[in-house]
Amino acid sequence: MKERDVDPRRLDVRAFAKAGAELSGEWPLAGFDRLRELLVPDADGVAPRAVRWMVTGEEVPVRGGPSQVWLHLLADAGLPMRCQRCLQPLVEPLRVERGFQFVADEAAAESLDNDAEHEVLVLSRELDLHELLVADNGEPEAAPTPGPFSALAALRRGQG
Repeated sequence: MKERDVDPRRLDVRAFAKAGAELSGEWPLAGFDRLRELLVPDADGVAPRAVRWMVTGEEVPVRGGPSQVWLHLLADAGLPMRCQRCLQPLVEPLRVERGFQFVADEAAAESLDNDAEHEVLVLSRELDLHELLVADNGEPEAAPTPGPFSALAALRRGQG
């Protein structure tokens, strides 16, 4: 599978993985709404305004069953932000590495997803890599951290 024959916005995941193919490119930061909200608007020229990405496909043989289909995605960018101390523009590096296992249906995805450290998705005929990179991974927000004196207050209530 030749890189020029593959459209990252309409990727045939199974064929890509079966070929053990690799694809890379860049997309402008302007296409990533959540990242764009963090950027300093007047920091032009501080860093490249693009997300560089690379994806590799892998088909893993499974004894007594169908092979597993995987994509491994790596993306990085330099985000122009403002230093909270000196208020000058700076470049904050961002690097994301994620593995995606593709399964036949929602039931299989749900059963694997609870125990997996990687993402489990339902295999479809075409996949938009940009959407995959942009998508929220659905992780619940972390509970707010208690204030520095909450433990002291709890001890005080227990003693009083």
